[in-house]
Amino acid sequence: MDRDALERMRRGRLIAIDGIDLSAVRAAARETTRRIGAPHCGVSQWDASGVFHELALEEGAASPRTLLLLYAADLAFRVRWEIAPALAEGRTVVAAPYVATARAFGRAVGLPAAWLANLLQFAPRHTEARIVEIDRTALTRATGFVDVACERWAEPAGVDRAALTRAMARHLRPRRARH
Repeated sequence: MDRDALERMRRGRLIAIDGIDLSAVRAAARETTRRIGAPHCGVSQWDASGVFHELALEEGAASPRTLLLLYAADLAFRVRWEIAPALAEGRTVVAAPYVATARAFGRAVGLPAAWLANLLQFAPRHTEARIVEIDRTALTRATGFVDVACERWAEPAGVDRAALTRAMARHLRPRRARH
């Protein structure tokens, strides 16, 4: 990459919007794009690669690690074909969702933070981050990656959907600074 492209990438902004309910995350992404101005801003959405919809996984066939590997594969696709090129042009990209959703799922199911950090280390650092507020109805009607995780792993394994989404919500809350 030439020096000019690197400079434009530094001027580009990556806004991460994460949450449990994909429809609420997408609504927040649309609002952010509207506020910034569509010609200067694009959205990178979950399952842009189609990996989750094209893979015919039977219920209970996917472990949490498998689901997170698929999430990382989709995110790698998004970074390569949507996020990095837009940042290189100096544009703003809204990633909906980004890495916090995957980390929250992994932590909620007990995976080590170090494993999750290693898995997602390829993802560019965001400039801004927003966690979509979690309402009580989202605990049972979560969509997107969380819904796939519930259908393919949690429910067949006997894990309650609401309990899983509550655990994810705890991991999505911003951390208070320690003094």
